[in-house]
Amino acid sequence: MERSLSMELVRVTEAAALSSARWMGRGKKDEADDAATSAMRDVFDTIPMKGTVVIGEGEMDEAPMLYIGEKLGNGYGPRVDVAVDPLEGTNIVAQGTWNALSVLAVADHSKLLHAPDMYMDKIAVGPECVGKVDINASVTENLKAVAKAKNKDVEDVVAIILNRERHQAIIDEVREAGARIKLISDGDVAAAINTAFDHTGVDILLGSGGAPEGVLAAAALKCLGGEIQGKLLPENEEQRLRCTGMGIDDIDRVLHLEDMCGGDDAIFAATGVTDGELLKGVQFKGMKATTQTLVMRAKSGTVRFIDGNHSLKKKPNLVIRP
Repeated sequence: MERSLSMELVRVTEAAALSSARWMGRGKKDEADDAATSAMRDVFDTIPMKGTVVIGEGEMDEAPMLYIGEKLGNGYGPRVDVAVDPLEGTNIVAQGTWNALSVLAVADHSKLLHAPDMYMDKIAVGPECVGKVDINASVTENLKAVAKAKNKDVEDVVAIILNRERHQAIIDEVREAGARIKLISDGDVAAAINTAFDHTGVDILLGSGGAPEGVLAAAALKCLGGEIQGKLLPENEEQRLRCTGMGIDDIDRVLHLEDMCGGDDAIFAATGVTDGELLKGVQFKGMKATTQTLVMRAKSGTVRFIDGNHSLKKKPNLVIRP
């Protein structure tokens, strides 16, 4: 992949964030998602690449744009797989809470897992804990391993977990072990990324979430030198058949980072829609707006935080009020 592609992709997530942020706190998650998707798709047409969506808004008959298999880019440049979540945290934006992102990942052709839309059990950690955790081990064992790797007491470890009834046993075990918990309503891509940045105060992600989000997190952690492990959790025969169609006959097989995002290169970009521990959300200031974006490339190890200032006079589609 070309070095310049990283900066080009920033424009994509910025556009999606600017459009969806207009819906913050308005209680309309579908409208927010549609705004992000439409803006992201428009900018993709200008990007110098030959991209194919492998993780997107659904199958062709389910989504009018950014559907799985859709071709993206202007037809010039590298041939790449693309994973997108135009608005990671639709409920977050609807409610006006924390950590909504516009997210995408790009990798060399055939290197991103075509993850089916189902749950995936996940464990994610930052660079210090690579090789120290095991999704098949107990919660307590993993907390102790993280504590040892980070030279801290278990009581100082923070686990981030989606606040769902299905996670009650995990929550109970974390509390019994003496570790601390940050419960989140949505947004486990942001949660996984936060494990790789000390200032977020997050040490480990535990629990199940969407499999497509697991692949996006894998791309980010590949750039950051972290680790994610996952196990698909099909709920019915149809989902089991989808796993088989992906070549995963052993449903209990552990998917490692390289299974989800292979090759030696990947690019990940995320723009904050609402404020979070890692990125500030979009702020509108009359006919101007500000954004903050994280963009990373695995091959070079480059991690950039980009503050954007946008003149909305030049982007009339971004100043339309809901």
